[in-house]
Amino acid sequence: MGFLGFIKGFSSVYRAKPRIRVYPSFCQHGYCHIQCRTFSHFKDHDDSVLPVLIVGAGPVGLVLSILLTKLGCDKKRSTVSCKTYEVGWVKCSVLEKSKSFSHHPQAHFINNRSMEVFRKLDGLAEEIQRSQPPVDLWRKFVYCTSLTGPVLGSVDHMQPQDFEKVVSPVSVAHFSQYKLIGLLLKKLEDLNFHICKPEGLNDEPFRGGELLMGYECVKINATGQSVNVTASHLKEGKYTERNISCNILVGTDGAGSTIRKLAGIELRGEKDLQKLVSVHFLSRDLGQYLLNERPGMLFFIFNTEAIGVLVAHDLMQGEFVLQMPFYPPQQSLDDFSFETCKHLILKLVGQELSDIDVIDIKPWVMHAEVAEKFVSCDNRIILAGDAAHRFPPAGGFGMNTGIQDAHNLAWKIAALVKGIAPSSILHTYETERRPIAIFNTALSVQNFRAAMVVPATLGLDPTVANSVHQTITDGVGSILPSGLQRAILDGIFTIGRAQLSEFLLNEKNLLGSSRLAKLRRLFEEGKSLQLQFPAEDLGFRYLEGALIPDSDGVGAQEQPTGCRKDYIPSSDPGSRLPHMNVCMLSNSSSEACISTLDLLPGDKVEFLLFIAPLEKSYHLAVAALKVAEEFKVSVKVCILWPTETIKGAEARSKTALAPWENYIDVAEAKKSSDSSSWWSMCQMTEKGAILVRPDEHIAWRAKSGLDDDPILEMKSIFSAILKV
Repeated sequence: MGFLGFIKGFSSVYRAKPRIRVYPSFCQHGYCHIQCRTFSHFKDHDDSVLPVLIVGAGPVGLVLSILLTKLGCDKKRSTVSCKTYEVGWVKCSVLEKSKSFSHHPQAHFINNRSMEVFRKLDGLAEEIQRSQPPVDLWRKFVYCTSLTGPVLGSVDHMQPQDFEKVVSPVSVAHFSQYKLIGLLLKKLEDLNFHICKPEGLNDEPFRGGELLMGYECVKINATGQSVNVTASHLKEGKYTERNISCNILVGTDGAGSTIRKLAGIELRGEKDLQKLVSVHFLSRDLGQYLLNERPGMLFFIFNTEAIGVLVAHDLMQGEFVLQMPFYPPQQSLDDFSFETCKHLILKLVGQELSDIDVIDIKPWVMHAEVAEKFVSCDNRIILAGDAAHRFPPAGGFGMNTGIQDAHNLAWKIAALVKGIAPSSILHTYETERRPIAIFNTALSVQNFRAAMVVPATLGLDPTVANSVHQTITDGVGSILPSGLQRAILDGIFTIGRAQLSEFLLNEKNLLGSSRLAKLRRLFEEGKSLQLQFPAEDLGFRYLEGALIPDSDGVGAQEQPTGCRKDYIPSSDPGSRLPHMNVCMLSNSSSEACISTLDLLPGDKVEFLLFIAPLEKSYHLAVAALKVAEEFKVSVKVCILWPTETIKGAEARSKTALAPWENYIDVAEAKKSSDSSSWWSMCQMTEKGAILVRPDEHIAWRAKSGLDDDPILEMKSIFSAILKV
């Protein structure tokens, strides 16, 4: 299926009957359903209603809770770390149905954009970089007949520019999900969040700042101004229900989302792309061997006795996850006992290991689906992360897309809670993020298909295996006894794996030599499974939403190619702000150099206006500051000076912007004399201006200045962005 065909699979929206009880509310015209009204403010005096309730304490839910908690207004000193934080009015609590956090590694690749988000979480990105394995231990994918046998090929997914920090101030990372969750929990504790179990709670209303373990959402009722959630928990040996009222309910509860199901929101896309069994195990001996002999992140192993993909989460600690194809009902989970899995691991390793410790065995199904909507029930029920979209793991888009969902959503919720924007601002979350999810789903599927080309080249086409399985399960083979079905399936797979015998797969065999040559070309041309997609990781763009498109229209979204493409900086509205190192010119900063992305704070809803030190641009900046005050939103002006004209910069800006003080003078920190200037990199003239949102995406730009009344123009701009 091509990209356009894939996208069409998401175009028809199925209007399922919601399982939320919707009550009528009174308006000036009489009774109408709640979808006809919005809530413009929160009742601060009503402590029984929580502003935001997040269901699901995976990476997405935890990141969202941190972002919301940091987007406060009152300084508060942490009793844990003795640091001062902006904590206050974006109160939120988190429900998690599990009583404890899983130690299964799960997701492990963190892309550039997610690491940029983590830089704003009190040094989280730096902690990840310090704690992750050295990059030389995970930069490659290795293809082999066994972990100690012949190597069929390898692909290095890191290029020199990935370490130069030219397009981003931070590099990608390889860090297991459970370790990430541990660091996120520490950040929450530093923000005075309390991790609670049912036994330690009374019946008082939740006041925000709680992470409640062992609470499962079982019912949702949407009333006129709030969402009432019924959560079940085990207390003193009995299941007890507790009602929680909130203004906004965010479902970050994973691929099988309860919130999505209770809200009656359907998924669109491809189901059951592949069924697999995941085996989490430890072996320091194996880790040490691979570390010394053939380090890598993924090992694709093909031999006559077993086929699998080994994910090396940490070679130094010897922590691995083995993924193997799974074909129920002919196979069952009982066929993958601990002893059987140890035996299969040894077959794939190719030699004996004495320290294999199988921790966990889980079946899972690969899907490629996106929710028909991300926001429902008058902008009060919202889906994010895997609850809103579930991808093949190829390319690591699942967790990363979810983290960026949270980043997009947090400032909009904060703007609503603070009274800066109406609830319609939340609908722009769906307008912006759903097309990105659809695109990333298509790219993930394309990357997954590329992974399947390798075994197909070796004579093992997975599509043939799946067709044989379907014929046995649903076709003519379905009338056969289950035992005979299993025997036929095993026999066919054994014959298929014979294609991988040393007799056939070698340079002296004509067929084997041809297959190996074709495999090498696949790797050289970048047509196998890819790890990094800089153009998509950093270059994704919102085409409509809380932004002002250019007057000359919006360009069409490029189709994914499945190949790595370099990121090209862009100042198009909806794009992420380009990274450039700049030096702060204030006396107190000692000319410290930072990224342009660092000019936006992570602790308040603030827009950033880039201008050059020109008279008309200063007038525009003054207009923006005046209008922002009227709209009750913070704007900081950044005056970007060419390096050769910084003398007297501060005095000039102070005079031009008086009495306003929320501005900063910076100078370009060019790496060399032939480096592009800021305005040329943005493909604009210095007469232009760029307005950046709190999530570091460009809300509006003027390519070459404004001819109209700047006050009227800025009023129109902020009205359109904030939906007021």
